[in-house]
Amino acid sequence: MDPDYALFARVVEAGSLSAAGRAMLISPAMVSKRLARLEARLGVRLIHRTTRRLALTDAGERFHADVIAILQSIREAEDRITGVRREPAGPLRVSAPTSFGRLHVAPRLGAFLARYPRIELDLNLTDAYVDLLSDRVDLAIRITAHLPASLDGRRLATNRRVLCASPLYLADKDVPHGLSDLAGHRLLAADEQMPWRLVSGRQKRAVDGRSHVRTNSSEIVRELAIAGVGIALRSLWDVEDALADGRLVQILPEWEGSTDLGIYAVYPRAPSRPAALDAFVDFFEHCFDPPPWEAVHAGSDPERQEKR
Repeated sequence: MDPDYALFARVVEAGSLSAAGRAMLISPAMVSKRLARLEARLGVRLIHRTTRRLALTDAGERFHADVIAILQSIREAEDRITGVRREPAGPLRVSAPTSFGRLHVAPRLGAFLARYPRIELDLNLTDAYVDLLSDRVDLAIRITAHLPASLDGRRLATNRRVLCASPLYLADKDVPHGLSDLAGHRLLAADEQMPWRLVSGRQKRAVDGRSHVRTNSSEIVRELAIAGVGIALRSLWDVEDALADGRLVQILPEWEGSTDLGIYAVYPRAPSRPAALDAFVDFFEHCFDPPPWEAVHAGSDPERQEKR
């Protein structure tokens, strides 16, 4: 295999020519020269270079995915020859939504890293959309209904969403008995989270409206609901503790959020994947089977919260 291929992969991984040079014990000038030589031979620009960052071109993204697959195949071929099963090791860059990562990924990382001590984990929590290739992320946890054609993924868990409110809010309001009753209530949703698409058996309904408080944060919506500001549609993984201890109660339990949403681990499509990536996906798939937030879900009877 051309050694410049491995250099190209190292530059993308490191994020700069100088960092790649340090890792490979060569000067940044030599890294730049070899990268330019590779681009000249291929006849395409692979990386846009600026003073602040490197960015893959479209051709560079495709070539990088192929090179990574080739390198992984070579490692696997070596393992088959030597009879060694490669231990999950090396850098693993993971992105996850802020709330989900804080509540359900971070608490389990101690056990994961104890099992795989050679994995160098880099976890980034963000609610912004992450482009795995341009941001050099190996794996992202996403709550979505559809996977992009360019990505592979594995469904880790269902994402049940329930309508809920605090007893404090319901003490001064008539408890809704049907979806039409929601029109007389204060609704809470983050930006672009309405209309609510609800299902009950084979029935499907959309509930639209304006959030009583405008916010771009789902965590704020959760806290507003607990504080008695209004009714929210929340994922069980986000509010299971509040439902369990009575700070929130489920309303209209026959209606839930549409079932097409799932919690996925997604990663770039390639013929083979790093062992560290598969180890992470396998570990959390096991952790979420069954989803622990559903095991503790015990919604209160909202009828008991009616104003007395």
